[in-house]
Amino acid sequence: MEKLEMEAPDSSLVDKAKKPISKRLNKYERVFQPCLAEVLGTMFFVLIGCVSVIENTPAAGRLQPALVHGLAVAVLVAVMDRISGSHFNPPFTVAVCLCGGLELAMVAPYLVSQLVGGVLGAGMAKLMTSPERFSNASGAAFDLLRSESQLYRALFGEAAMTCLVTLVVLMVAVNSRTKTPFGPFLVGSTVMFNILAGADISGACMNPARAFGPALIANHWTYHWVYWVGPITGGAVAAALVRLVLGDQKLRIVLKS
Repeated sequence: MEKLEMEAPDSSLVDKAKKPISKRLNKYERVFQPCLAEVLGTMFFVLIGCVSVIENTPAAGRLQPALVHGLAVAVLVAVMDRISGSHFNPPFTVAVCLCGGLELAMVAPYLVSQLVGGVLGAGMAKLMTSPERFSNASGAAFDLLRSESQLYRALFGEAAMTCLVTLVVLMVAVNSRTKTPFGPFLVGSTVMFNILAGADISGACMNPARAFGPALIANHWTYHWVYWVGPITGGAVAAALVRLVLGDQKLRIVLKS
């Protein structure tokens, strides 16, 4: 992993074959620009994702949110990759850091940037949509959970789906043996089919920033903790899998000989 203070973050999802124009970055490019990219990337992802839910129709079902979230991830990852690594998701940031792809000092600024971006995106979605549709969709906050029995299925679903998408991120961005220029497409596709598969179980959030922004704007907090505990657990499990089993010799901390 290339060091943040010297080079562009290597937690990116795009081919590293082309060298950056300048290897040395100033303080703005090392610290502030990546955080701004995380704010803007998360903001637009949450904006587009929320509007797709608020404006969804019964005929479209889960297909519309799945396509919109997946395609938005793919595009935003591709365009912001060389600036911040295109995390836009707290579990991704934590997992990339655990795998050596981001300096520990940058974790808190990234997480704050993502939450701020989530709130801004949700606020923009409220301004964009009619009050009636916004209210009917609970502002695109996750409001599927109604019972204790459903709660634990949703918690497991969020952990499992986030583990999968985080594993894809780590394998295409951090693990040297499996890096690929198709990273944005692979991550976006994983988000898409997770939503198609699990939207009716938990909403397939997989991103606390995506959950927090709409919850704050719509003041909807029912079982909100599920969308933190599940994704963070899934991201940590994915990092452990890479560190212990799937990573190359540089990443693996066991079985190196």
